[in-house]
Amino acid sequence: MRKFFRELISDDNHINEQAFVGVISFFAMVFVLLIDVITGVIGNELVIKEFIFDGFMLLTLGAFGITTAGRIFKLKRQAEEKKEEQVNNEEELG
Repeated sequence: MRKFFRELISDDNHINEQAFVGVISFFAMVFVLLIDVITGVIGNELVIKEFIFDGFMLLTLGAFGITTAGRIFKLKRQAEEKKEEQVNNEEELG
């Protein structure tokens, strides 16, 4: 566990920090919703401040949105580099 957290904060890691934060936030949101359902079935009301739930929701959506945007831009950059490489190879041959 200690090694995992060291790798998480390291500059040279293979862990996507934004996705990690998004997953943790999502599970926290699901956990609170499950507890709310369980307490509702029991007959007690669990008071959840709306701004706390909204905060988890925005954090989850933002983290996954940043991760997805990063992947899209990375794929676009790779396609452009591949196209440039093909053009350079054609110029060398031609």
